Amino acid sequence: MKKLILLLLFPVFLTAQSNTNYDSGYDWLTSYDMAMKKAKKNDKNILMFFTGSDWCPPCVALKKDLLDTPKFKSYADEYILLYVDIPRNKDLLSATQLADNKKLASKYNKRGSVPMMKIVNEKGNELGAMSGYSMNGEIQYHTKFLSKYTK
Repeated sequence: MKKLILLLLFPVFLTAQSNTNYDSGYDWLTSYDMAMKKAKKNDKNILMFFTGSDWCPPCVALKKDLLDTPKFKSYADEYILLYVDIPRNKDLLSATQLADNKKLASKYNKRGSVPMMKIVNEKGNELGAMSGYSMNGEIQYHTKFLSKYTK
């Protein structure tokens, strides 16, 4: 009986997990493999956003001031977006997703800086990185960074 209940609730858990990822209206992926496939197919670079969604005030501010705004649309269209969250509340992500995100962080964000934007090409080669946010609403450094790596 327990297995049947778990089987029936599994789609609910998947939906709940995907809704906690990045509800900005833009197509943020959470799978590195999927992002790589889309980058190759569409000949685009990948914008990785490393965040601590439940404990990092600059991450939340950058999301509000740039990533959730209409101004970000032109940048979102130029990249494959990959959201890499390392929350302290382990209930926000599945154990598998958290392990995948930590693996990505160990490869692409060794210092554990958040917020961090990292641009990689369709081969996984790093092109550029920008970490931090001053939380003063000034996003011009971030938009200049994003403009630099569009194809």
